[in-house]
Amino acid sequence: TSFSSILSSISPIISRIQDIYKSHNKTLLLYHFVFPAKYRRHIFTKNVSDSLKAICLDLSERYEVHFVEIGMEEDHVHFLAQSIPMFSVTKLVTMIKSITAKELYRRHSETRGILWGGNIWTSVFYANTVGAFGDEIKIKIMLQTKESTRKFLRNN
Repeated sequence: TSFSSILSSISPIISRIQDIYKSHNKTLLLYHFVFPAKYRRHIFTKNVSDSLKAICLDLSERYEVHFVEIGMEEDHVHFLAQSIPMFSVTKLVTMIKSITAKELYRRHSETRGILWGGNIWTSVFYANTVGAFGDEIKIKIMLQTKESTRKFLRNN
């Protein structure tokens, strides 16, 4: 893969990232989160994935969290999210996990049977800060290869 092809494929992602203006600050905070499903169950089917994306859009409208990109595999989800400094990483993770889990159970009751009625997400998560322009290639690699995340998930 050439450098120019990577940059051209990431430019649509970068174009969706904008500074957030508040009365006393201007911020651009990006986070890469990975949330594994409980018991590493394969729950993220096409329907569940579509619902999760819709839930995240709703969450964006209610809270100051913008989901730039959402990537899914059958047993875990990658989020590239932008937020404001008022939310700590832990608060963002807790908010995203709790709201998405509640809504996914409401919309897809069949997931309760797969997960034995427990939680959708494990207590484990991966979080990384991402620079908007200095790390363009890093964003692409994280969203496509996910090898470091797979290692992390296997070890926890």
